[in-house]
Amino acid sequence: MSPVEVVQRQLDAYNAHDLAAFLATYGESVELTRVGSGEPPIRGKRAISELYGTKVFNVSGHRAELLGRMAFGNKVVDHERVFALRPEAFEAVAVYEVNNQLIERVWFFAAG
Repeated sequence: MSPVEVVQRQLDAYNAHDLAAFLATYGESVELTRVGSGEPPIRGKRAISELYGTKVFNVSGHRAELLGRMAFGNKVVDHERVFALRPEAFEAVAVYEVNNQLIERVWFFAAG
């Protein structure tokens, strides 16, 4: 499976709020960084499970619309519009690093 296919599988699971399928796209030692947030990176599949299982996938109407994608090597960059996590939809960029068919690192850049 190519890095683009891994990221698409992750996005499909994200929009379906399917936590098991979503987590299956990540490596055990995944690191997720929200660039510019001032928050420390989220490390490990367990921490991602806790975050998405309790604070993201339980939000009614939440989804991400893919606006654009580019890939080079093992990096995939998605431009998305995210709905229902804030009062208004917002745009974000996610940079995924994929190794051995699993997402190992993610950097999120959110507008506003």
